[in-house]
Amino acid sequence: MSAETVAGPDTVRRDMTASMGGEDFAFMLEKRPGAYIWIGNGSVENGKNLHSPNHDFNDDVLTLGVQYWVEVAQRALTRNSGAA
Repeated sequence: MSAETVAGPDTVRRDMTASMGGEDFAFMLEKRPGAYIWIGNGSVENGKNLHSPNHDFNDDVLTLGVQYWVEVAQRALTRNSGAA
């Protein structure tokens, strides 16, 4: 799994509760196939959840996100490179 390759198997959670949140991503999926993932961005303590004015975006997570998508693309290209 790409997330485990990038972040390490001990940091990837597979037990998340299903959520109806989608940030309007469903509109994109009406036009193109895709997937929605969550990347941890830090503590939500003291009212710092994502849509709060107290939220402090963790800029370091951007690098992790880029590394994740590069890994996903490399796996897809490797898997598809033998297809004729």
